Amino acid sequence: MFELTVKSTFCAAHSISIGGTAEPLHGHNWHVTATVRAEQLDPDGLVCDFHTVHDKLREAIDSFDNNNLNETPPFNAVNPTAELVAKHIADSLTASLGDGLAPYARIAAVRVTESEGCSATYFPPETPVN
Repeated sequence: MFELTVKSTFCAAHSISIGGTAEPLHGHNWHVTATVRAEQLDPDGLVCDFHTVHDKLREAIDSFDNNNLNETPPFNAVNPTAELVAKHIADSLTASLGDGLAPYARIAAVRVTESEGCSATYFPPETPVN
């Protein structure tokens, strides 16, 4: 099994609702780590190209940078928890990298860190990889 990770950051504010009560709006320097996994390497000896994953990760998070997540789709309609932010980024990466990763690799996890010691990780359902 092989893994590679790509990291990026964005700055954004959010206010999550917990038990029906909205917490005060506050900001974070969000750190995002995307992990790509492959059971075998492609013909070039790669899991996939780091630069391609990094570019697609930036595309997935650029609309969040220096914004209020509560006003930014899809979080203008969904509670912007770290867990849901991680899932959204993973889903975006899976959709944008699908053919670029197939048939060898897949998005294995996306971790979002709001602040030191506080992170949430989403593991997309495993799909068969050749």
